[in-house]
Amino acid sequence: MSTPAEPTADPTVDTATDARAIGVLTRSPWRQPLAVIGIVVIVGWLLVAVLAPMIAPADPLAQTFGKLSPPSAEHPFGTDNLNRDVLSRVLHGARISIPLAMLLVVLSAVVGAIMGGIAGYFGGWVDAAIMRVTDLVFAFPAIILAMAVSAALGPGLSNAVLALTIVLWPGYARVIRGLVLSAGQQEYVQASRLLGSSALRTLTVELGPSVAGPVLVLVALDVGNAILLLSGLSFLGLGAQPPAAEWGAMVSAGTAVFDSWWVGLFPGLAILTVVLGFNFLGDTIRDALDPRTARAIRS
Repeated sequence: MSTPAEPTADPTVDTATDARAIGVLTRSPWRQPLAVIGIVVIVGWLLVAVLAPMIAPADPLAQTFGKLSPPSAEHPFGTDNLNRDVLSRVLHGARISIPLAMLLVVLSAVVGAIMGGIAGYFGGWVDAAIMRVTDLVFAFPAIILAMAVSAALGPGLSNAVLALTIVLWPGYARVIRGLVLSAGQQEYVQASRLLGSSALRTLTVELGPSVAGPVLVLVALDVGNAILLLSGLSFLGLGAQPPAAEWGAMVSAGTAVFDSWWVGLFPGLAILTVVLGFNFLGDTIRDALDPRTARAIRS
């Protein structure tokens, strides 16, 4: 007696979704100016992060220049209160802020995917327990909870990343739980369960493609949020420690010499441009993968 083949997702639905997404993403750039701006800004800062040692005019830790010199031809971004070149520190700051923000978002997405997938698939008391933990995290403002966890662990970038992972993973868990609950009612998923597929196979093979799009949008949008939170912790002295060239710490140093506006302005502009770039990119990906949501937002 022949064994029935395992069912898979309806290829017509997947093909239509993929075609719609590709169509949005490959339109004329002039119809997606924010996408172009976002990609250019992100690629530009990634190149800066990679090439900073070669393009920075000076060592970011060298204290050999004039104290609090305003922007000039020799120092386009001026110097700080410790005689260091601000431009060099901003360029090297990209090597800290951007990679750590990406790492933070990936860790949060992985933890959230695991917890949300388990909650949505098994339901019952497992779902209730995980969701109560997420409710507990959401009960506190993100930056306040991150400050508390980071202060308990001790100041430092590694502890700041761990603290922010604890703060951000519940958002992914809730979204993925809802998607798993919704997709789990589809006939092909029910049939896969009846045929004896393991929970791991069902979650990864059958349900994985259904949650990939929304998670990708969250990841793109959360990189900017992660940079803001990391910079906020460094601004408060709970993230990067001196003499590290980190944007939030540099803005904090600028508040001590407020009359020397260039010390805090340029790292602040770096944070602003990177966050806007990732937000523009995330909005474009959302429009590509979920046009109905995009139309509702515009209306």
